[in-house]
Parts: sequence; structure tokens; C-alpha cells
Amino acid sequence: MNVGKSSLFNALAGRAQAIVDSTPGTTTDPVRLIIEIEGLGPVVLLDTGGIDDKSTKLGERRVLKSVNAVNQIDLALLVFTDNNFGPYEQDFLETIKAKKIPVILIHNKSDLTPLKLKIEDHEIIDFSAKNNNTAPILEAVKTVLNKQNKKPKGLLDGIVKKGDTIILVMPIDASAPQGRLILPQVQTIRAALDLNAVAIGVQVSDLKQALNQNPQTSLVITDSQAFKEVNAIVPQEIALTSFSILLARQTEEFEQMLKGVKTLDALKDGDKILILESCTHTVNECVDIGRTKIPNLIKNYSGKNLEFTIIPGLQELPENLAGYKLAVQCGGCMITQTQLKNRLLTAIENGLAVTNYGMSIAYTNGIFKRSVKIFKK
Repeated sequence: MNVGKSSLFNALAGRAQAIVDSTPGTTTDPVRLIIEIEGLGPVVLLDTGGIDDKSTKLGERRVLKSVNAVNQIDLALLVFTDNNFGPYEQDFLETIKAKKIPVILIHNKSDLTPLKLKIEDHEIIDFSAKNNNTAPILEAVKTVLNKQNKKPKGLLDGIVKKGDTIILVMPIDASAPQGRLILPQVQTIRAALDLNAVAIGVQVSDLKQALNQNPQTSLVITDSQAFKEVNAIVPQEIALTSFSILLARQTEEFEQMLKGVKTLDALKDGDKILILESCTHTVNECVDIGRTKIPNLIKNYSGKNLEFTIIPGLQELPENLAGYKLAVQCGGCMITQTQLKNRLLTAIENGLAVTNYGMSIAYTNGIFKRSVKIFKK
């Protein structure tokens, strides 16, 4: 049944972004669009295919994509029409609730069939794409998201205080973006400014000079790829960690990542490892951290014949995770906390240990304890 999801999507977007047709199944692959909602900020709208077409293999694949999209969202707008909230909608509602994702029910085409249905514990918003009155929906969206948006722990909270001097080691190499810093570096600089701390940015070659000029330095934060070189330069009395580990600390799975990295000591021939690289970018295979450097570090450290699977962007994890022992997640700076959490939980629920890039690099270089010591105060 065509319930008008894409019509609602276009109404919220303020333009004809998604194809609208009376033919059921018009939307196949999810359509994404970034919009700005006053009082909330930038949000990503995601228009999925339907959930009731299981008559063909193609229909089943379309439904699976819609179900998998749940792992990427912070809020669901579940659309139905003609007062018909059937088994497909009920099953999908239960799937959303199981993920602890808030949901708003939308009864569409109210100009044809006024809302009469009541669903226990759920308010329903009556909507008609004919008049495009999205105000009640937007107000509900703002209320729900503002309520659940807890301010995350600051990157440097608890480890840096006002007046501290910290040094950020930011290599400008073949993997560095042209003309800008990467997001974790920018976020860390902002976090230092928020705390009225002094942040000094250097490359590895200038680190020794910076330390000599700033003997009061309390913390050095490095790109994880430079851990080994930086560790050799920074005196033991100065704390050392990485941008990647700082990002991991913001997740609820931080402690599990700290424990999970020890799985590197228990790997056997034939074990499989997931590399979760949340960026989507063209790469030079020789220098890419996720596709080349970390697999090589792990293989050299373990001495085992291992199989690595690279999962870029928000691509779904393999359906069959049998044989996988470990998932190594990047910092996750380009995805939301919900998306990151759901990727990690999928791995954990399937029996995989989880860790992240910075921890695995520190561990294989013998400096893991030093790299996380500052968080154990």
C-alpha cells in the first residue's frame, strides 16, 4: 500500500526531493537530505522504501533496507493511512521500540479519511500532503529530539583544566586532507578553548622543540598513527593519549573497548576481524589506516593468518558474523552517536569483542597502558 511517505518527506524538506507516484514501491533505495529545523539545527531526513512488499525477492531486499535503516536514526516517523495500522506496521513499531528509538505515528491522507484509530501509548498526528501543514509534526520532532539530546561528555572533561597546556600532534602526511584539519583535531582544539586551556599544534618533527619550550605541558594528544614516534619523544611524566581514544571515551561502550583490545592476544589462524571505517573517502591503499596499516599491525603482532573485512561508511555489517572475533571501529567522528552505538552493539550482540583504531595501535606498539592511564584517575 502507498501511504505517502515520500509526500511527507518532500513536505518536510520544502521541495520535491523524493519521487512521488501513486504506484506502491516507488521508493526503493533510501533517500537522504540535510535540512535545518528551527530550534533544533541540522538534521538528516531519511526516506525509506515500504515495509509490506515481501512478494518478490526484490521486495524483500527493499524491506530489509528499510529495517536496516533503523540502525541509523535517532527518531522514526512511522506513516500509515486509511486508519489501517496492520501487522507490518505493528512489527516495524516493535522493531523500532526494541532499539529504544523514539517514534512518532503519522496518519497520512487525512483529507480522504479522517483519523479514528487509537493506538495504546502512542499519540497519532493527522496529516494531509494536500495542505502540507507540517507544523504539528515539526513541533513533535523538536520536542522529542530536544528531550533526548543529552549533552555528551566533553572531549577533555576531567583530564584538562583551566590554564593547562596541552600539545596536539597533527601529522601533515599523505593521508591528511588538503588545506584543513580533520574533525577530531578541530573538536579537540574547541574543547581546549571551552576549558580556557592552551592548545599547541605541532607535527612530529617539531614535538621535541614544543616540549622544551613548554615544560609545563600536562598532556600530549597525538594522531594514533604517530603513537610509536610520539611515545619515544614524550617524557613518561607527561600524559599521552590519541584523538581516537578521546572519541571512544565519549561512547557508552568505552570500557568494553578497553577490554576488547586484549583479544589481540588470543587470535588464532583463520580468525576474522571487522574493520569499521565510518568515513567514505577515496584512499591510497598504501597509507590508509583502516585498510592497510591496522591490518598489518595486527598481523605482525599476532603472527597469525587472519582475514579482514572492511566495512566503509554506514554499510551494513555482514549478516553472518560467525568466525569473527573482533571489530575495530574508527573514531566515528563522521557519524552520529546513535549510528556508532548501533554498529558496536550489533557486533557485541553477535559475540564479537570491540575496540577502536587508537587502542589497537597503542596495544600493538606496547604503549596501551600509558595511552589510557589518564582516564583511570
